[in-house]
Amino acid sequence: MTNTPLKLAVIIGSVRDGRFGPVVARWFVDQADRHGGFEVDLIDLADAELPIGLPAVSPMIEPNPPRPEGMLDLTARLTAADAFVIVTPDYNRSYPAALKSAIDWHFTQWDAKAIGFVGYSGASGGLLAIEHLRQIFNELNAHTVREYVSFPRYYLLFDAEGELREPEEPAAAAEAMLDRLHWWARALTAARSVPASA
Repeated sequence: MTNTPLKLAVIIGSVRDGRFGPVVARWFVDQADRHGGFEVDLIDLADAELPIGLPAVSPMIEPNPPRPEGMLDLTARLTAADAFVIVTPDYNRSYPAALKSAIDWHFTQWDAKAIGFVGYSGASGGLLAIEHLRQIFNELNAHTVREYVSFPRYYLLFDAEGELREPEEPAAAAEAMLDRLHWWARALTAARSVPASA
C-alpha cells in the first residue's frame, strides 16, 4: 500500500444557465479534502468543448480519436484520475446531455476505475440520473459504488451563501461514499497494472 493520495476527479455534469451544480460540487470537494484520501481535481464541463457529433470510429476501438482542441484538457484530466465523482441533476428523468457527450467521447479514461455520485434535483435528488449513469458506466467497465449523496429539493437545503442548513447527515453520507470509493479506487489502481487474460 502506498501513502500517495489517489487522484479523484469531481465532475460538474450540468452546463445549464443558472445551474446549481457548482455549489453542490464545492460542498463535496470540501468533504473530499477533509477525508484526506484523495488529491481532488474539480472539473467543470462548462469549460470543455463537447460537441454532440461523435468521431466515426468509437473510442472503444480507437482510444485516442481526433478530439476538438477545447476537449484536450478534459481528456488529460480524465486520464489522470484514479476515481470519479459525478455531480448531477436530473433533467426529464435522466442526466444532462453535456455529461453524455463527455462520457461518449472517452472510453479508456473510465475503464476499471471507481465512480461515485452526488445528485440533486427538485424531487428525486438526482437518483433518476444516477440510476441511468450506473448502467452506462457498467458498460464502460467502470465500477460504481453503492453509496451516494442525494439532495432532493436542494433549494431548501442550502442557504443563500451555498452552505447546508443541516450538514450532518449529508456529510456522513459523503464520508461513507468516499471511504468506499477509496477502497475500490486503490484496488482497481493495483488491478489495472495486471494484464487482463485473453
